[in-house]
Amino acid sequence: MVVLAASIISKSGKALVSRQFVDMSRIRIEGLLAAFPKLVGSGKQHTYVETENVRYVYQPIESLYLLLVTNKQSNILEDLDTLRLLSKVIPEFSASLDEEGICKYAFELIFAFDEVISLGHKENVTVAQVKQYIEMESHEERLHKLVLQSKINETKDVMKRKANEIDKSKIERGKMDKGGYSSLQSMGSMGSIGRMDSGFGNDTGISSGNNFGSGSGFGLSSDIDSFSTKSKGKASAAVSAPSKGMGMKLGKNQRANQFLESLKAEGEVIVEDVRPSGNPGSRSAAPPPTDPITLTTEEKLSVTLKRDGGVSDFDVQGTLSLQVLNQDDAFIQVQVASRDNPEIKFKTHPNINKELFSNENILGLKDPNRPFPAGQSGDGLGLLKWRLQSKDESDVPLTINCWPSVSGNETYVNIEYEASSMFDLQNVVISVPLPALREAPNVKQIDGEWRFDSRNSMLEWSIVLIDDSNRSGSMEFVVPPADSSVFFPISVRFSATTTFSDMKVVNIVPLKGQGQGGSGPKFTQRTQLVTENYQVV
Repeated sequence: MVVLAASIISKSGKALVSRQFVDMSRIRIEGLLAAFPKLVGSGKQHTYVETENVRYVYQPIESLYLLLVTNKQSNILEDLDTLRLLSKVIPEFSASLDEEGICKYAFELIFAFDEVISLGHKENVTVAQVKQYIEMESHEERLHKLVLQSKINETKDVMKRKANEIDKSKIERGKMDKGGYSSLQSMGSMGSIGRMDSGFGNDTGISSGNNFGSGSGFGLSSDIDSFSTKSKGKASAAVSAPSKGMGMKLGKNQRANQFLESLKAEGEVIVEDVRPSGNPGSRSAAPPPTDPITLTTEEKLSVTLKRDGGVSDFDVQGTLSLQVLNQDDAFIQVQVASRDNPEIKFKTHPNINKELFSNENILGLKDPNRPFPAGQSGDGLGLLKWRLQSKDESDVPLTINCWPSVSGNETYVNIEYEASSMFDLQNVVISVPLPALREAPNVKQIDGEWRFDSRNSMLEWSIVLIDDSNRSGSMEFVVPPADSSVFFPISVRFSATTTFSDMKVVNIVPLKGQGQGGSGPKFTQRTQLVTENYQVV
């Protein structure tokens, strides 16, 4: 007996799975399988049919045929035995006996056919043995995986220990930097330390950054913290450190430029000459203040949108910070105004007069004879915080709709954005995950610019400005077949010059010195809305 091929075909003769056990061209096997439905007569109960060259031994399985193509000299009884065994094996691997189920488990079925038939002859096996052979359970393989996993866990532990050691060394270096700076300032600043420390009690002082600190008052510690942070940030941001015995080199050498160009060619984003900040990438570095007083209003937006519509999470956290250049201008009060929204919850610092703020919207210290600290780094001193949480989709400044659809051997992805009229959004970047691709996707249509990050397999859609001229836009691109979940989560980042609270500084009220009783000192207000975590999941 010689079995030429074992196949599963549709009623029309379409080959779903076919395994040949002798040398046979594709054209011949397709011709033999296509001719079979024409040879099977309706109403006949035979299990085989013959032609001049071959014999078809078949068995209907629901809407399909299980078919053996043999030569005419083979033993028909052995062929029927082989056919019965294959008919029992197929349901073990494909639960649904239709075209979709057979095609889904095509490789498993081919492997099973190989276990039943070898070189055209039936093997002496049972269904249980075939299933066991296909599963290929191996004790050595399991042991190898356990050893490999233990090595991975051990490597992770070593990495954690190294990371802890690095963090400890950074902390020690920071303490040394503080100590060295304090010793340099101790001789010439004894009088100023006493005067500055006496400005506030030791229970709640104001430290550097956006918040009031504790335990040090308006003292030199603020300057020391900013000095050490600034020095460490500059050292980490440098592209190449100067070598020993040489002065500082400005710019980059030719080798560094070549390295950066190669990274750009691979899809990496190279950002040069960016001042380090507490939250990298959240916003651009603000220019140094030139006016005597600068107030910074910043809101950070965190939004999680559902891909089918609706808001899963919406959170806005805002801060108002004060920066004073000179101590003479620090005897002030700040009068503010904001949008009347009961959902916005405000919170002042403990050193701020809460009753004055509640009644007159004025931010002033509890003791008006004490000045605000001057010369603070960054955005200065945090005076006021607020928070807004909502589930209303109308509050979302930018909504994203993603529609992947498979057509043949391609997946068409249509993405649309709709922006609220409340904000003009700047530097909008919509990042869409992609399946692993060798080449960039085929972008059919886009409102804006696009960039393919091959290393992270990400398509970035960029719009410089979204205003009344382009409140909505779309993009369409084509990739190979992929599941719709591959294109999520979609991350979005942008900035705006207006905020949800519409916090504005109305006036600066001087308490001492120049301007008392008249116009206040000159001041500048900076306002920015930035995204912290904005996703469509």
